[in-house]
Amino acid sequence: MYDENFNSQTIIFHTFAKNRKIRMTKLVAFTAAVGIVFILTGCFNKKEYFEDSGTVFHTLYHIKYESHELLTEKIDAELQQFNLSLNPFNPNSIISKVNNNEPVEVDPWFKEVFTKSLEVSAATDGVFDITCAPMVNLWGFGFNKMDSVTPQMIDSIKSFVGYQKIHLEGSRIVKDDPRVIINCSAIAKGYACDVIARLLEKEGVENYMVEIGGEVTMKGVNAQGDCWRIGINKPEDETTGMKNEVEEVVQLCKKGGVATSGNYRNYYIKDGKKYAHTIDPRTGYPAQQDILSATVVADDCMTADAYATSFMAVGTKAMRKRGTKTKGIEYFIIYTDSIGNQQIEYSKGMISFLPNRQQLAILENP
Repeated sequence: MYDENFNSQTIIFHTFAKNRKIRMTKLVAFTAAVGIVFILTGCFNKKEYFEDSGTVFHTLYHIKYESHELLTEKIDAELQQFNLSLNPFNPNSIISKVNNNEPVEVDPWFKEVFTKSLEVSAATDGVFDITCAPMVNLWGFGFNKMDSVTPQMIDSIKSFVGYQKIHLEGSRIVKDDPRVIINCSAIAKGYACDVIARLLEKEGVENYMVEIGGEVTMKGVNAQGDCWRIGINKPEDETTGMKNEVEEVVQLCKKGGVATSGNYRNYYIKDGKKYAHTIDPRTGYPAQQDILSATVVADDCMTADAYATSFMAVGTKAMRKRGTKTKGIEYFIIYTDSIGNQQIEYSKGMISFLPNRQQLAILENP
C-alpha cells in the first residue's frame, strides 16, 4: 500500500541527512585546512638563534639573538649609519666635520653621546673628557703619531683641552676655541651596543647579546635558556692578545651593559718606560695608576663604557669614592698592591653578577 505522507517524510529525511553529511564533510575539510595553515604558519614563525659578526670602528663585533628571521642587513645598515655619525676615522662623519669646523647639524646619536659625555665628565671632575683627543694623539694612541713628548707640548695643548670648552646649542656644536677636537672612542663602542640592542628590540627580539670591541649589551637568555655570561680576562703584560685566561665570569639575567677597560695590552715602551693609553686630561700625561682592569655593569653599555675608562685614570682610592657615590653602576677591578701582587676588589652590588663568587660565598658560609 502506497503511503504518500510516509514517502515524502522519508525523502525529506534522506535529503536532510545527505545535506548534513555534505556540510559535515565540508566542515571537516575546512578544519583540516585551517589546521594545516596553522601548523605551517607556526613552522615559518618559529624563532631561532642567529649570529652576526663583522667590523665597525676598526674593531670586531659579535651579535647573537633569537628571532623569526636573520637581521644581518638591518644590523649592517644601522652600523653604517652610526659610522657616519661618530667615527672620527671617517672623514665624512659628523664628528669629523665638527673637528674640522665644518658647518654641520648633529644627529640624535651624536647628541645622546655628547650629553652623556659631559654628564660623566662633571661626575668625574674632568677625568673623563672627550676633548682630550689632542693629548691622545700627542702620546701616539690616536689618529697621529708623535716621536717625543715634552712638557712644553703638553702645556700648549692643555690650553684648548677641557669639556667646558665645547657646547651643544640646538643641533650644532659650539667651541670656545676652534682647535678643540673630540674623540668619543671611550664611550662610542658601548653606545653602539645600545643602538643595536634598540634595533633588535624594535624587531621584536627579546633575547640577545651585542658585543662590540669587548663592550656588551645583553638581555634575556642564550640558546640554552641560561642567562648570558661573559668573561673578564686576567691582565697579562703583553700586547698580542693571544693570552685570554679568564679571571672572572659576569652574568646578566636582565637587560644591562658591561664594559671593561685595561692598560695591560694597549701601551708602548719608549726609552725603557711604559706608556699606557689612558690619558689623564687634567695633567696631560698617561695615567700611571694601580688599576690594571676595570669592569663596570650599568643599565646601559654607554654608561658602563665611560665609567670603566674613567676608573682606569683615577686609581683605587678615588675609584672607591666615585664608585659608591654613582648610582646605577657596579664595578669589579683588578689592581696591583704596594708590593706588586695582583688583587681583586668589587662593589657590594656586583656580587649579584658574579655567579662563581656567589657559589664560593655559599660554600664559605653554609
